[in-house]
Amino acid sequence: MGKAAREASRERLRQERERAKKRSQRNKVLGVVGAAAAVILLVVGGGYFFFAQQSAQEQAFANRYEQLPSQTVQQDGSVVLAEEGVQAPVVEVYADFQCPACKQFETASGPTLQKLATEGKAIVHYRPVSIFAQAQEPLSTNSLRAAAAARSAADYGKFVEYHDLLFENQPAEGSQGFATGDLKEWGAEIGIDDPAFAERVEAEAQVADTFTGDYLPKLSAAAQDRMSGSEIQQTGLGGLIEWGDANGVDSSFLQDTYVKEVIDATSAVKDRYSSGANAFGGTPAVYVNGQQMGDAAFSGDGIRDAVSEAGPGEVSTEPLAASDDSGASADASPEPTVSP
Repeated sequence: MGKAAREASRERLRQERERAKKRSQRNKVLGVVGAAAAVILLVVGGGYFFFAQQSAQEQAFANRYEQLPSQTVQQDGSVVLAEEGVQAPVVEVYADFQCPACKQFETASGPTLQKLATEGKAIVHYRPVSIFAQAQEPLSTNSLRAAAAARSAADYGKFVEYHDLLFENQPAEGSQGFATGDLKEWGAEIGIDDPAFAERVEAEAQVADTFTGDYLPKLSAAAQDRMSGSEIQQTGLGGLIEWGDANGVDSSFLQDTYVKEVIDATSAVKDRYSSGANAFGGTPAVYVNGQQMGDAAFSGDGIRDAVSEAGPGEVSTEPLAASDDSGASADASPEPTVSP
C-alpha cells in the first residue's frame, strides 16, 4: 500500500472513530432524556393516581355521611346513631375530644361503628365526657370547649360529622387548641349556617374559660380547707359543685349550659359503671350492651365481632323532642349567660 493510500485509510479510521464517539455521546444524551421522561411520567402518573385516589376517598367520606341513619340527641346531651325502631346491640362510646387514646380509637374503629349503624347492625350511642375538666390548663378548657361545641352541632343533626372533625384536629396533649374561631368555622364546613350555632359556641367557650380560670380554683381551695384529699376524690366533680353551692361557691353561671351537661355526663358514667369488670376507668370506654370491651375495641374487626356476638340491646336514655323548623332541637338549652 502506497503512502497516499495509507494516509487515506488512517483518515477514514479517524473519521469512523469520531462518528462512533458522537453516536455514543448522542446515545447517552438520549438515555438521560429517556430516563428523565420516564421519571416525569412516573411523577405525573403517580400524582394523577394520588389525586384520583384522594378524590375517591373524599367522595367516599362524603357519601358515608349522606348514608348515615338518624342522629338523635338525648336528654342528657348524648347522641344515638340509628334508624328509629331498629333492633340491634347498643354500643356506648365514652370519649373525651382531648384524649389522644380516643383519637386512636376513632381512627381505627370509628368508620366501622358508623358503617354498622348504617347497616342497621348496631345502635351507636355517643356519650362525650370530660375526664380533663379538673386537669391543668390547657387540657381542661380544650376538653370542655370541644365537648360543648360538639353538643351544639348535635342540635343541627351534625354531631357525627363535627365529632370526626374534632378528632382530626385534636391538639397535642398540653398544647392550646380547639380555638373558638376554629370551632365556629368547622361548623360552617359541615353545613351549619345558622348564626345561632356560632353564638352558642362563643358563649359556651366563655363558660369553659370561667369554669377553669375562676370557678374551679375557688371551689378547689374551699374544698381543700374543709375536706380531706380522699373525701374530695370520692365526692367527684359533680358532687363538689353541689357542695360548693351549699358552701358559698356559686355555680349558677353553669345553669343551662352544655359545659355543665358534659360535666354531669362524666359524673353519670362513673355512677353507671362504678365497680367490677365494667368499672369506668377513663377514656375511651366502649360498652356493648353494658359489657365493657378491652383492647379489641381498637380494631374495626374487634368491634364487628363483638357486635355480631351480641343480641339486641336497649338505649338507657330518652330522646329530646323533635327538631323545629330552624334545624336546631326544639328542646335545646337556652344560650348561657356568663357573669362578668
